[in-house]
Amino acid sequence: MSNTTGEPENSGREGAGPLSGVTIVDLTAMISGPLCTMMLADQGATVWKVESPHGDWARAVATTRGGFSASFLNNNRNKKSICLDLKQPGGRDALMRLVARADVFLQNFRPGAAERLGVGEAAIRAVRPDIIYGSIAGFGFEGPYAEEPVFDPLIQALSGLATVQAGSDQARPRLVRTILPDKLTATQMAQALTAALYRRERSGRGDHVRLSMLDAVVSFLWSSDMGARTFRGDEPEEERAQSYIDLIYEVADGHVSVAPILDHHWRGLAEALERPEFLQDPRFSTAAGREIHKDARLELTQEALRPHRRDPVLARLRAAGVPCAPVLTRREMIAHPQIAANGLLWELDHPRAGPLRQARPPARFAADPAPPRRPAPALGEHTRALLMETGLSAAEVEALLATGAAVETESGAARPGGA
Repeated sequence: MSNTTGEPENSGREGAGPLSGVTIVDLTAMISGPLCTMMLADQGATVWKVESPHGDWARAVATTRGGFSASFLNNNRNKKSICLDLKQPGGRDALMRLVARADVFLQNFRPGAAERLGVGEAAIRAVRPDIIYGSIAGFGFEGPYAEEPVFDPLIQALSGLATVQAGSDQARPRLVRTILPDKLTATQMAQALTAALYRRERSGRGDHVRLSMLDAVVSFLWSSDMGARTFRGDEPEEERAQSYIDLIYEVADGHVSVAPILDHHWRGLAEALERPEFLQDPRFSTAAGREIHKDARLELTQEALRPHRRDPVLARLRAAGVPCAPVLTRREMIAHPQIAANGLLWELDHPRAGPLRQARPPARFAADPAPPRRPAPALGEHTRALLMETGLSAAEVEALLATGAAVETESGAARPGGA
């Protein structure tokens, strides 16, 4: 794939990345789409984030500094922002000039909205026939819920994730305390887009990749949480509790997780805690028995662990070969030596939000040891430059800015002629 941005291959970046030369027009907002395109940008893709004059809604959510929300910063680094009013012909025309130079077009409007706005697949493919067109939906692209508004808790509810999290059908449903459907959809779509790009490289054909948040979560659950629904004809009426105790244990000064799965783990646990009766109890002499009597096993383990302090008992357990780890707060996690050893956290400076800490892309490529890291852009920060890059003259760009069809910012503040 050729570099269509007009920039040098590395463009001031520390690493080119495996997706260097791929250009993405990103019309998404909030989390699922922006996180997806940030993953691709972290891998070297050029991402043009197209925002309305109001900007991505994530710019306005809580936890802000210098006019930037943490949510926006953590889902939009390594992108350029161009601000266009797609309800104006001039704004749509400018978008199509970007599309003509792009490899991927991604949107997460409700089903039908992209077509009404004039940016549906047919309109985009008329400009770039071999483009990879990506659509993210909430509940799906057709059906009774397709056009309903959607947020992460609703997907957790409809997918069954909330009852999986509860442990049984009898227990009160519980939400996963992170926006798992949004983030899972982002990773699934990033993988699917790269797969579509790979096929286009071989066949020359474009594609339309459709992914709903609901589909992503149900598929995710099936590999480990839908065993009772796998064998048709033998499904139970209700799911019973896997266990009423999580594998989190209280200790004298905090909490630990201990997972003695194999026989030698169980022996190590008994020895480390000086509980020979664990090995003498016939209920726990086999893996099957420990599973059948799991609640009793977990209660006894909790009783044995409670008097101990966290770090000393973890050291004893590790010395005995028992899988274990401390339960850390977010503050403790970022200071943990394993996080430091992984080189997981980046520190960088943002011109308005100040010094930042972020997690680096989790996958590492030996050929690109230093992935790009540019902080998230201000709204319309690159509008003028990107419009000029498409071949518009300075006068044509000024005309778009004067009408409000395009908006640029300077140090984050709207310039005259913008909204």
